[in-house]
Amino acid sequence: MSASNPLAAPVDRRSFLKFSALAGGGLMLGLYLRTGARGFSNIINASTDTVGEFAPNAYLRISPQGVVTLISKVPECGQGIKTSLPMVIAEELSVDWNDVVIEVAEATSEYSNPWYGAGGSTSTPNHYDTFRRAGASARMMLVTAAAQTWEVSEAECYADDSAVTHKPSGRKLRYGELVAAASKLPVPDEKSVVLKDPKEFKLLGRRVSGVDNPKLVTGQPLFGIDTKLPGMLYAVYEKCPVFGGKVVSANLDDVKALPGVKDAFVIEGTNEPNGLMPGVAIVADSTWAAFSARRALKVTWNEGPSASESWGEFASRAEVAFTRPGSMQLRRDGDVAAALSQADTVVDAVYSYPFISHANLEPQNCTAQFKDGALEIWAPTQNPGNGRELLSRVLGVPQEKIRIHVTRIGGGFGRRLFSDFMAEAAAIAMKVPAPVKLTWTREDDLRHDHYRPGGFFKLQAAVNDNGKVTGWRSHFVTFGNTKEQPGNGAGLSKDEFPGRWIPNFHSEATVLQTATPMGYWRAPGSCTIAWVMHSFIDELAYAAGGDPLQFRLDLLGDGDELPGDGPWNPPYNIKRMRAVVQEAARLGGYPKPLPKGRGRGLAFHFSHRGYVAQVADVTVSKDGTLKVDKVTCVCDVGSQIVNLSGAENQVQGSIIDGIGAALYQDLDIERGRVVQSNFHDYPMIRMPDTPPVIDIHFLKTDFPTTGLGEPALPPIAPAICNAIYAAIGKRIRTLPITKTDLSWS
Repeated sequence: MSASNPLAAPVDRRSFLKFSALAGGGLMLGLYLRTGARGFSNIINASTDTVGEFAPNAYLRISPQGVVTLISKVPECGQGIKTSLPMVIAEELSVDWNDVVIEVAEATSEYSNPWYGAGGSTSTPNHYDTFRRAGASARMMLVTAAAQTWEVSEAECYADDSAVTHKPSGRKLRYGELVAAASKLPVPDEKSVVLKDPKEFKLLGRRVSGVDNPKLVTGQPLFGIDTKLPGMLYAVYEKCPVFGGKVVSANLDDVKALPGVKDAFVIEGTNEPNGLMPGVAIVADSTWAAFSARRALKVTWNEGPSASESWGEFASRAEVAFTRPGSMQLRRDGDVAAALSQADTVVDAVYSYPFISHANLEPQNCTAQFKDGALEIWAPTQNPGNGRELLSRVLGVPQEKIRIHVTRIGGGFGRRLFSDFMAEAAAIAMKVPAPVKLTWTREDDLRHDHYRPGGFFKLQAAVNDNGKVTGWRSHFVTFGNTKEQPGNGAGLSKDEFPGRWIPNFHSEATVLQTATPMGYWRAPGSCTIAWVMHSFIDELAYAAGGDPLQFRLDLLGDGDELPGDGPWNPPYNIKRMRAVVQEAARLGGYPKPLPKGRGRGLAFHFSHRGYVAQVADVTVSKDGTLKVDKVTCVCDVGSQIVNLSGAENQVQGSIIDGIGAALYQDLDIERGRVVQSNFHDYPMIRMPDTPPVIDIHFLKTDFPTTGLGEPALPPIAPAICNAIYAAIGKRIRTLPITKTDLSWS
C-alpha cells in the first residue's frame, strides 16, 4: 500500500544540485527519495540560473515556453507506466496533456533509490500519492506566483489547462509566463499541500493513448534491440546447454578466420544463475556474421552434475516426497487428522505444472561500451539498479563508473528483473575496443531463461454434510537452487488462501534441488498457486453438492480483514473479495448451467494487492477441441483507475497471457537441459485462441490505488479448468491443458 506518513529527508548542497538541472532556465521540482522511502519527501526549488547535475528521479520541470517535462522513473515494458504515472502529476498540476513531454530516467551512480524497476505491480501503489503531491505543490506555487504578479488574493485564482486565471477579472497567465516568479518562491510545506477532490479530475480515469504509440505503430526505434552506436560491433554468446556447465575447449582459431569475425574468446564467468555464466563470445562486424560464425563453433563442455536432471526424475522425487513429512512446515491449525477421519466426504487430488519460459517477443539484448575504466550500458531492463550491482560485483567496475540507459522493453513479465544478459554484454565489451551489441537468438532466450518454477501439490480435504470444509492438508513439492530455500517465484505463503479460513489446516512443503534457473513470471507464485487452490476448491464445491457460488461465499465468510505481515503479504480484505466474486457471478451468469459441451467456471484470487474474480465460458467439442468463448472479469484495485485504456489493456493482456500458458506452455527438461528450442515446439497463444469477448469491470472502492499488471492473471486458468469440468465432467490436474484428452461422447 502507499505510505500515508511522508518521510522527510535533509538536503545538502550536493543533493540540491543533483536535482536542479535546468537547461535554458525554468521551474524544476524534484522528488528526493531516501533509500526505502515511499512518501512525499522534499520538493526542491531551484532558481532560474541554477545549472547542476541531472539526477534520474521522479520530478517535473517547466520551461519558459510552457513545456512541462515529466520524467518516467519506472521502465516501460508494455504496462503503460510511462503514460500513467506522468498522468498523475499532470492531473494535480492542472496541465494540458498536450503540453507534456515525457523523458526516461537513467540509472547512474547519482541515483539514490535502489528500487528503480518495474515488477510486482508496485509502480502505481509506490508512487501514486507521491506524484499527486508533486503536481499539487507545483500548482500551488504557480497560483501563488500569479496572485503576487497581479497583487490579488490567491483565493481569487485557480489553475486549469496549463494556466492560472484570476476569476474576478478573467486575466490569465500561462505556466511558462510564471516560471521566473514561481522559481523564487519557497516550496509549500508538505502538510499544506492541497490535493484535488477526485470528483474534479479531468485526466485521470480517461482513456489516454500511450505516449510511445505513434512511434510504435510507425516502427521507430525505441527498444534495446534498436540501439545503434558509431563503430559498433555485434556479438553472440554460446553457453553450455546444461545448466551449470563450463567450457573445456573451443575451436577459436577456426572461428576467428571466418568472414566478418573480429574476435572470439572464452569467458570463465561466475557460474551462478543470476550472474555471469561461462561461455564463448564471438564478435563480428554484423549480427549476421556473428550468427553465421556461431554455426561453425565447436565447444567441448564439462556438463557437470546437473546433466542427470529431468522432469521425469523430478516427478519421481515428488512421489517419494509425498510419502514423507515435508521439510518445511508452513502452517498447522487444529487437528487435521481428526477432521479427515470424521468427515462425511474426503477429496484427494494431485496437481502438477511444468517449468515455462517468459518467451519475450524481444529476445534478450544489451549494448555495452567500456572506455576509460567506465561502463556505459543500453539495455531493456526492468531492474537497472540490480544490473549496476551485478556488473560491479562480477566485473570489478565501481558502481559510480557504470551508467545504464534504460530503453523500452519488448516484453518483460519478470524476465528482465534479472541482469545476466547485461553481464554478458559488459564482459564482452571489456575485451573489445568498441561498443558491442549482444543479441540472443530465440533459442538462447528459450534455453537460458529464468523459468517460472514447476511444482507438485498433493491435496486432501474434508467436507461435511452441511457443505462446510472442516479439514485441509496440502504438501507442496517445489524447486530451489538449494534444498533449504525455494527458488524465485517458487514459494508458498503460510497464509495462502484457504489457510486461516479452515479451522483444521496443515500446509507443508519440500524443496527439490535443481540447477535450473528460476525467476519471477507474471504474477509470481500466484500464477500457479491460484490454479491449484481454486481448481481444488471447485472439486470441493461439487463434492458438497450445493450451490458452487454459495459454497465459495461460505468459505470466504463475512468477516472484514485479515492482517498481513509485510509488503509482499498485505492484509486480505474479505468484503472486497466477496464483492468482486458476487459481481463477476452476476455479470457472468454463474452458476447457470449450459448444454453439454459448454460450461462456465468461476475463480477468484488476491494477488499483488488486487482483488479479482473471473467467469470463463468455454465450449468443448466432442473431439476435444477447447474454445474459450467469453471471460467476465471484475477487479477491485482501489479508488482510482489512472488510465482506463491502460487498465483495460493490462487486464486483457493478463487474461490472454494466462490462457496461453494454461493451454500450451510446457518445457521438457532432459539431461539437464531444455528440449524445446523455438516457437515451433513451444507454441504460444494465437489470435484464434483468444476469447471473442473479454468483459472487464472495475469496482471503485475507498482504498489506496494499486497496480494492475498482475492481479488479473491468476484466476483465468482455474476459471477455464472449472468451466471444462462443468462442460464435460473432466478435471484438469496437470498443466498445460493440452496434456489432457478432452474428447467426450
